[in-house]
Amino acid sequence: MTRRERREREFTDFFTAHAPGLRRTAYLVVRDWHLAEDLTQQAMAKLYGAWSRTQEPTRLAYARRIVVNECLSHLRRRRPETAVETVPDRAHAGPTDHPLDLGRTLGLLPPRQRAIVALRFLDDLSVDEVARLLDIADGTVKSQTARALDTLRRHLPDLVATIPEEPR
Repeated sequence: MTRRERREREFTDFFTAHAPGLRRTAYLVVRDWHLAEDLTQQAMAKLYGAWSRTQEPTRLAYARRIVVNECLSHLRRRRPETAVETVPDRAHAGPTDHPLDLGRTLGLLPPRQRAIVALRFLDDLSVDEVARLLDIADGTVKSQTARALDTLRRHLPDLVATIPEEPR
């Protein structure tokens, strides 16, 4: 087997094993399955380009970092807008006006807090791992996690559904 064939096989195996989890993480940050798929694909293309410079034990962490950075960069470039049929009288409906689902509640969090929540609780990473991955201090991870959980707890009684099912 040539070096190129081995590289292709390693990357394909890695992609098959880890792309669904990376896509879920991307979804929690951007809140759109199709966009999460696109950003995960872009991240995988970048990973493929750097494949020979990566080491097997750190590839997943490197891939997560690329995915989260792609998501956060996308959100900085393009503020998400939602088209509505009628303009509401108020800028934001209160919790008693309509029930919130988990996806909408996560939307109340700033992008970096969503990324931290996804990495800490979906990907089950430690504070140290998240700090290294996002290149921020441990204390920042802890404080952003606490703020995010505070926001989620405030809206928890209003949750009536979970994250929409992943399209097949």
